[in-house]
Amino acid sequence: MSILDQAKKVIDIEIAGLTQISNQLDDHFEQAVKTILSTQGRTIICGMGKSGIIGKKIAASFASTGTPSFFMHPGEAFHGDLGMVKPEDVFIAISNSGETDEVLKLLPFLRDNGNYLIAITGNPHSTLATAAHCHLNIAVPQEACPYQLAPTSSTTATLVMGDALTITLMELRDFQPENFARFHPGGSLGRRLLSKVRDEMATDVLPIIHMTSALPEIIDVISHGCLGLAVVIDEQQRVKGIVTDGDLRRSMQKYGQNAFNVCAESIYSAHPVCISPDESVGKAYELMESKRISALLVLDDAKLVGVLKK
Repeated sequence: MSILDQAKKVIDIEIAGLTQISNQLDDHFEQAVKTILSTQGRTIICGMGKSGIIGKKIAASFASTGTPSFFMHPGEAFHGDLGMVKPEDVFIAISNSGETDEVLKLLPFLRDNGNYLIAITGNPHSTLATAAHCHLNIAVPQEACPYQLAPTSSTTATLVMGDALTITLMELRDFQPENFARFHPGGSLGRRLLSKVRDEMATDVLPIIHMTSALPEIIDVISHGCLGLAVVIDEQQRVKGIVTDGDLRRSMQKYGQNAFNVCAESIYSAHPVCISPDESVGKAYELMESKRISALLVLDDAKLVGVLKK
C-alpha cells in the first residue's frame, strides 16, 4: 500500500467513525446542552491521557464561546483540586473505555457534592456511563491504528462531540462576533471589533503639504511619512485632498520632464475618504474595502489628527 493510500485509509476509517457517532446522537445530547445552558456554575471537563488532551481543547472552546469552563486533571483533582468544584458546576468526564480508574475515583465526591455528571465514553454499559446523569456515546467501529491500540478514531470522535456541544451552546446563547472579540482581544478579530481608529492611526510626523508644494517636496514628504500619501491642507489647516504614489506616477506620465515644475494643486485628489477617530477599526477596514483604498484620513472637528493605514 502506498503512502497516500495509507493516509486515505486512516481518514476513511475516521470518517466512518464520525458518521456512526452522528447516527448515535439521541436525547442525551439535548439534555446535556440544556443542563450546561441553564447552570449557574461552570462546566468542568476531566479526562486522562489522550482524553485529557482532547478535554483541554473542549474546555478552551467552551470558555472562548460563552460557556465558562476549565479543565481538571483527574490526578490533581483527587489530590486537592476537587476543592474548586462547586455543587452548581456541571462535570464532564471523558473516558473512551468508561473504566479509567483515575476518573472513576472522583465519582463518590461528585455524587456527594451534588454535581450533574455528563459522561463521554465509547461504552454505554461502562461504570462511568451508568453512573452519569447523561451519556454521550462516542463508540466507533474501529480505531485507525492497525493494532487497535493507539487512540485515533475515538479521540477524533471525542473532539467532534466537543465541537458539537460548543457550537450548539454558542448558537443557543446567540454568541456574536463582538462577544468572541471580547475574549480574544489579542487576535485580529478582537483588534478589528474592539479597537478604535484613534488606537491604531499614525500620528507622528503626518505627511502634510500645501497647494503650492512642488513635486520634489511632495516626493520627500511621502517618502518620510511611509504611508504612501501626502495630505494637502490650506492656510486654515483644512484638508483639501491627498497626493498618493499613484498620483505621482500619473503626473510623471502626463507632464514628462516638466513634472518637477508641477505643484500639488495640479495633481492632488480632492474629497479624500475620511473617518472619525472614535469609529471602530473594523468599520474603518470595511470602508477601505468598499472604497478599494488602503488608507483613511482621520479627522476630528474637521482637523487632521491621523492616518489609518490598512
